[in-house]
Amino acid sequence: MNKAKILIVDDEHLIRWSLEKDLQQAGYSTTQAASGEEALGLIEEIEPDVVLLDLRMPGIDGFQVMEETKRRDFHPLFIIVTGTGDVKTAVRAVKEGAVDYICKPFEIEDVKLRIEMALETSRMRRELSNLKDDLKAQFGLGNMIGEAPSMKEIFSTIEKVSASKFSTVLLQGESGTGKDLVARTIHSLSDRSQSIFLDINCSAFPESLLESELFGHERGSFTGARGQKKGLFELANGGTVYLDEIGDMPLSLQGKLLKAIETKRFRRVGGTVEISVDVRIIAATNKDLKAAIEEGRFRNDLFYRLKVIPIYLPPLRERREDIPRLAQFFIEKFNYEFKKSVQGISSEALQLLSVYPWPGNIRELKNVIERILILETGDYIDIDDLPPEISQYVEGPRRSAVAEKFPMTGLSLEEVEKELISKALSMAAGNQTRAAELLGISRDTLRYRLQKFGLK
Repeated sequence: MNKAKILIVDDEHLIRWSLEKDLQQAGYSTTQAASGEEALGLIEEIEPDVVLLDLRMPGIDGFQVMEETKRRDFHPLFIIVTGTGDVKTAVRAVKEGAVDYICKPFEIEDVKLRIEMALETSRMRRELSNLKDDLKAQFGLGNMIGEAPSMKEIFSTIEKVSASKFSTVLLQGESGTGKDLVARTIHSLSDRSQSIFLDINCSAFPESLLESELFGHERGSFTGARGQKKGLFELANGGTVYLDEIGDMPLSLQGKLLKAIETKRFRRVGGTVEISVDVRIIAATNKDLKAAIEEGRFRNDLFYRLKVIPIYLPPLRERREDIPRLAQFFIEKFNYEFKKSVQGISSEALQLLSVYPWPGNIRELKNVIERILILETGDYIDIDDLPPEISQYVEGPRRSAVAEKFPMTGLSLEEVEKELISKALSMAAGNQTRAAELLGISRDTLRYRLQKFGLK
């Protein structure tokens, strides 16, 4: 049974009665209003989903009803019911916010169809809006974790570059450092966020197919090209194209990419017509592009065209102070996914995580936490839960003086941090520089934590 609420507004009693009878039989909840004044009161009282609105009424007319409803911050779907001679007026109403119009005399099946179409369109728009909100939450700066000075500088750069619509961005860093997340965050925070974000791994395609993926092709342009195909540049018009592993792009294709970036025009493979596009390019690599230039594998001019805004993402071993926060973030993420209730990490296990070099960077840390939570049944991650590559790496003399003297107990993350800092300060006789060295963090980070936890 359809429970959508319909308000019928018309000064003709017979039309109101006829519409109400048929719509109630169709399962709708209906209410009548004989005037604009009555309609405004009912809109506020019952908050209808759809308003079937006659434009020409004594007193407050349909246009005034729409305007006042909007001013009061109510947003029903207005469908205009008008005479055959008032089509231009109805079109004007649609331009001012109505979703559709119906001409008198009408068939009730047509009315029901228009109502259902309006409700379905509204539902789809809500879902799209919710999806966009979810994406912004997922790829906003609030979802990026980092207190290391290098990361704070990166966050500042992301905010600035997001405000620029056209600047190309080159992300450099080892695999697993978060380049994909930074690319999506830049797109999500920019004016292009309402348009599409498309990504491609340049190392995953042979040269001929990569060109087609990027720029599209015409029918018959090569063996197997049975029809015309649009490429990423065309499909992402108005949005962002993310070129991952740009250092692996064939040299012969780099010139066409350079021209497309500079002129915002290109031709499909086998095509003769130039196509104009408006896209932002974000490229990423874990390669040393300067070495590739010296070896003749990468174009110097393309490198500098991409490097308008360079962002270097440090490996996790260079931002060890962020490991506790990242680990806790992944614990909470996988608690939700696996329906677990792991509270945190024991102090010694956390110390081992902080000493390990993390060759796979954040991706490796994420995978380790995921693996542990799949198998974990206790409230805390303990040293015995860590994989051998971590526990074996830090055995013996590699273990820090703080870890040796710190008991292995189940504590919350903040309690672990506070106890570690207190122990380090005690061992360093209050010398903050020495305590920071023992903890493997910068002195500025230590000062921030001291202030946060109220330690002296």
